[in-house]
Amino acid sequence: MMASAAALGGWLQRTVPGTARERATAWWSFAYFFTLLASYYVLRPLRDQMGIAGGTKNLPWLFTATFVSLLVAQPVYGALVARLPRVRFIPIVYHFFVANLVLFWLLLFLDIEKVIVARVFFVWVSVFNLFAVAVFWSFMADLFTSEQGKRLFGFIGAGGTAGALLGPIITIWLSGPLGPVNLLIVTIVLLELAVLCVHRIERVAEPSTEADTRGHRIGGSAFAGLSELLRSPYLLGVAGWVSLLSFGATIAYFAQANVVSATMHGAAAQTRLFAGIDLAVGLLSLATQVFATAAFLRRFGTGISAAALPGIYVVGFAALAIAPSLSVVVTLQVAQRWMNFAIANPARQVFFTVVGREEKYKAKNLIDVVIYRGSDALYGWVYDSLQVLGLKLGAIALCALPVTVGWLVLSTALGRTQERLAAKTDDEGAPGWQSE
Repeated sequence: MMASAAALGGWLQRTVPGTARERATAWWSFAYFFTLLASYYVLRPLRDQMGIAGGTKNLPWLFTATFVSLLVAQPVYGALVARLPRVRFIPIVYHFFVANLVLFWLLLFLDIEKVIVARVFFVWVSVFNLFAVAVFWSFMADLFTSEQGKRLFGFIGAGGTAGALLGPIITIWLSGPLGPVNLLIVTIVLLELAVLCVHRIERVAEPSTEADTRGHRIGGSAFAGLSELLRSPYLLGVAGWVSLLSFGATIAYFAQANVVSATMHGAAAQTRLFAGIDLAVGLLSLATQVFATAAFLRRFGTGISAAALPGIYVVGFAALAIAPSLSVVVTLQVAQRWMNFAIANPARQVFFTVVGREEKYKAKNLIDVVIYRGSDALYGWVYDSLQVLGLKLGAIALCALPVTVGWLVLSTALGRTQERLAAKTDDEGAPGWQSE
């Protein structure tokens, strides 16, 4: 028994390298992200069904409504961040989402205006996903230093991957006995558990007195995120990186949709393929995040780590230009999503550890939510326009190649800037809680 405990302790130290306080904070952060993404992945199948119930011809309008809703929500969130300390506004955000879910449950349970509610619910879930995850990573960037982020963000991200794997299992397991509508209650429970994790993190981290940011208001205006973004070349670079992330993902998604629809017939076969892709991505990401992400980030730094994703796209789009086949599309989808979740996304989150607190919550949210979703809409129309011009998939992939090469160069430039800012922050005294 003693030997087993010692072996477990040794494994934990290797998996989550750091002090006892850092490991405790990382484990609660893992649990926070786990419950958060599990809640979303319970909702996602219901959202997709609601999208069909609302009318498939209305899907483009629902995507547009999502973007408009994000534009409206952004200054409201900015005002909340400006007026309340972190320890208060983060739980309020999630309690607000819980209150929305209670209302949706009542409307759906009572079968009131089902089509309208279905359309609103589709938009709401899309907004919830982006906002909930953006708030999580803003909190992580505020809580950890750059050096800590390199060691811990991979493991913390694994919590989200594990939650993404569990969410569909919960939906499959409980949708029959409970009914789809009552799955909202499961999501409510998971979100409240996420709030519990937030409170535990605040207690476990125990910032030093001179650096205690929990009870301090961030201040500024509700619209400060935009001005912060426009006056910072570094943040503009990160915004460009996120927009190009959307570019690669959108081109790959449309390529997948076109190739699969042309080569695979039958909803069952297509569903099995998509499920297989999701499972492969989840398992590869989870294993990498737990065992390799921290070592990769520490060895190669944020620039190379962020550049790994556009590197995948450069190879993938070149392969598509030569052979636009189903096997190439599936390989690209698995590889790019795996590399994004396991390596590039932790590196991108480390980018934000070296900026000010107001930028972490306001500018970061603007980048991760509004710019990302706006880019989705933009590049969807770009792909459609290229098809209207008569370009086939191979030619479109060839057009995308130079863009992904530019994205790769941007990644390395951002990495150099982040390392320089991190070194400057270390010289001046890193903000937030310190290692023991």
